[in-house]
Amino acid sequence: MRKVVLASGNAGKLVELQAILEQKEIQLIPQSELGVSDADETGLSFVENALIKARHACLATGLPAIADDSGIEVDALNGEPGIYSARYAGSHGAAADKDNNAKLLNELADVAEADRSARFQCVIAYLRHDKDPMPLICQGTWEGRILFSADGENGFGYDPLFYVPTHGCASAKLDAKTKNSISHRGQALTQLLQCWNSHH
Repeated sequence: MRKVVLASGNAGKLVELQAILEQKEIQLIPQSELGVSDADETGLSFVENALIKARHACLATGLPAIADDSGIEVDALNGEPGIYSARYAGSHGAAADKDNNAKLLNELADVAEADRSARFQCVIAYLRHDKDPMPLICQGTWEGRILFSADGENGFGYDPLFYVPTHGCASAKLDAKTKNSISHRGQALTQLLQCWNSHH
């Protein structure tokens, strides 16, 4: 098994990434298990933040690292919350998802269904070491729209508000396998696996 550190403390992300990577003989170790602190996400794009997080984990552990930076872009809000998706309402931890969802619904209260288009974006960066001059960067996009109220119990983050046109329901109503096969994160990871297969 190849050891790779996951530069994230997000339990939901860890579960999704592990489910997809297990088949590839990769042991994904969350950075928290190795005593790595959260990096300061000072970038202004998903790509910059993914690189900052992966490099921070490489430096601290000496292992290769994967970082995922993702969020939701809402057209009616000029692409917000974007890179600030996880901290949109200013709270952290368990309450954050609920607060973020409430804030988003509030911001879109007067926006008609036709104008509620949105997409989940995910960038995954893989660094072999902290000075890797050629990181692998893979990206996935998942188009949908924002519902008027939360629906479903699965997933995390904005999943209860994200309507998936291909399946006619909220992302939070999809089972994990279905979500991983079509989501932004699933797409980015599939790309990463293809890159790995051609590099190793």
